[in-house]
Amino acid sequence: MTRLNPETTSRHQLRAEKARKNQEAALAAFIGKKAEIDEMLARLQALSDDHFNVSPDDVNWGHVGTLGHIAERLAEITAFAFGEDAPDA
Repeated sequence: MTRLNPETTSRHQLRAEKARKNQEAALAAFIGKKAEIDEMLARLQALSDDHFNVSPDDVNWGHVGTLGHIAERLAEITAFAFGEDAPDA
């Protein structure tokens, strides 16, 4: 794309071009953050599918506490994402 010459281009056109570039940058950043979230969700799902790397014979209250902590954080994130009130801790 050609650069607009500020001396021959109206202010309206310059602002519109700046807004367009800003929106493109925001979209690229949004897609990047979404990819980060998708990767984290996939990792969490894989870990859950593997029972958080804990054998049934090895489960203890420490594991329960760890899962409780993870569940609390996920509840906060879920409430935030859906515009809901944060769950009581």
